[in-house]
Amino acid sequence: MQDTFYIDENIVLRTHTSPVQIRVMEKIKPPLRILSPGKVYRRDSDVSHTPMFHQIEGLLVDKNVTFGDLKGILSAFLKKIFGSSTMLRFRPSFFPFTEPSAEVDICCVMCGGKGCRVCGQSGWLEILGSGMVDPAVFRNVDYDPDEYSGFAFGLGLERIAMLKYGISDIRLFFENDIRFLKQF
Repeated sequence: MQDTFYIDENIVLRTHTSPVQIRVMEKIKPPLRILSPGKVYRRDSDVSHTPMFHQIEGLLVDKNVTFGDLKGILSAFLKKIFGSSTMLRFRPSFFPFTEPSAEVDICCVMCGGKGCRVCGQSGWLEILGSGMVDPAVFRNVDYDPDEYSGFAFGLGLERIAMLKYGISDIRLFFENDIRFLKQF
């Protein structure tokens, strides 16, 4: 599926904020911890996707960073937001600049995992993508991949808010209904 918005042959709207990570790595040597927020655009619209949304990507680079560190930090973050009993799962996935890569799913808060319109009857909703930074990325920014490792993740703020506050359709955030927006 092609999810990129092309303005014309040479101009696209950004689909993620990852370029910020590369620019920072080109200028700052490890250890490094950054968050890069911004608006992003994708050709996708349904109850859990919008064509424009706010994304935050994180990057941590240091010595001896492991996938266990990634999993621990993301689990603690999500359980702080959604509650300690929240069920999460890490699924293998593919992203071009991380290896291994994983998507993190949360048990659907709308149906308690039974299956509904919001989760596509699966009982789970993808909440973020993540992975260990590919050593080739480090080499391209003059980091030594034998000395440093790191992880990256990206999440959509509206999706987090949707699940946190039990909103059944993410598109409500962008319909400018003041009665809805005043709740926040």
